[in-house]
Amino acid sequence: MALRYPAIRNLLGPHGSISPLRHIQRRWAQVHDVRFLVTHQTSNVLERYKDKLSRKAKEEGHSSISSLKEAYQDKIQAVRAANVIEAPLPNSFAAPPPTSNPIHPASPSSSQTKSPSATSSTPLNSSTPGIKPLSAYLDIPKILTLPQKEIETLWRLRHSPNPNSICATIPLETYSRIATTARQNPQFVLPLPREIKTYPEEPHSEPDLSSPPTTATSTAAEMHFLQWGFHPPASTPTTRPTSPSFRTQNTHTSTVIFTHLASYKLHGAYSQPHTILTHHLDLADEKGLVLMNGTVVPDKGVSLDEAKLLVMWLQRFYDWGVDGVEGGRKGEMLRMFSRGDVEGFKVEELVEEVERI
Repeated sequence: MALRYPAIRNLLGPHGSISPLRHIQRRWAQVHDVRFLVTHQTSNVLERYKDKLSRKAKEEGHSSISSLKEAYQDKIQAVRAANVIEAPLPNSFAAPPPTSNPIHPASPSSSQTKSPSATSSTPLNSSTPGIKPLSAYLDIPKILTLPQKEIETLWRLRHSPNPNSICATIPLETYSRIATTARQNPQFVLPLPREIKTYPEEPHSEPDLSSPPTTATSTAAEMHFLQWGFHPPASTPTTRPTSPSFRTQNTHTSTVIFTHLASYKLHGAYSQPHTILTHHLDLADEKGLVLMNGTVVPDKGVSLDEAKLLVMWLQRFYDWGVDGVEGGRKGEMLRMFSRGDVEGFKVEELVEEVERI
């Protein structure tokens, strides 16, 4: 061992001892493309919250995220302005943008006189964001001076240019009965008849290629899920109380959303509606009318006539008459569906009831 030790010591180095390993310093610096991050930050945020935005759009009666953004456009602009404007200019974001009227630019004096009216109209939309108030469609002060027949005519003419629009005028008494039933039964399903083409098989005969194949049509039912929503009034009630016991009827704005039942089973709250209805009660106090308007979303598998059929059946199932005796079997089906009575609620009986209507 005495002979081997010097040899081992020479192999280890001239100092005769094992030097400790030096600490290796690692650097984790990375180079990022800042331009790429800035350019795509908005889209990444949108993708991250896409599901929440879709759910928010559906809850407020919108057909898409773009429609939701349009409804909140004023609030978005206000937040952006508040983030970039210095403290000495806190009121500048409340003024209308200079490009809002490029043909006739407003003078400083006229803009100051118009600013109170602009700010006073802001709360009309803030109470129920996402739902257009009736004032977005009609001039309410002028409408209140007209009789009911003319109001109904103007309401239809207002929506006639839109091929995907549904509108109706409902007497206040009828709507009150429907709303009472809807609060107790906010969800339901309705069938929509569909014609299906079938090709009968002929196993014992050779097919005749010279003539077109024979087809037979059969009727099937496609189920649609509906859901009511009751929101604060989209506009502030303007009717002045005539007596201490006066109570305004403009207490809410209601919506109805129709969705394919198959889509609702698959996606749940994230399913996209194909028809959206809104009921306005702005004229309920003075005219005894409730104005309804709706939109049929294109390319959702439901035509305008089919949507009108669903709306008609909605009224038949939710309006039980003055004394409620007209509910009958329809009212019983609503209650069974609301309490989840799987044994009692039968789709076949629902289809038969719709066929009788």
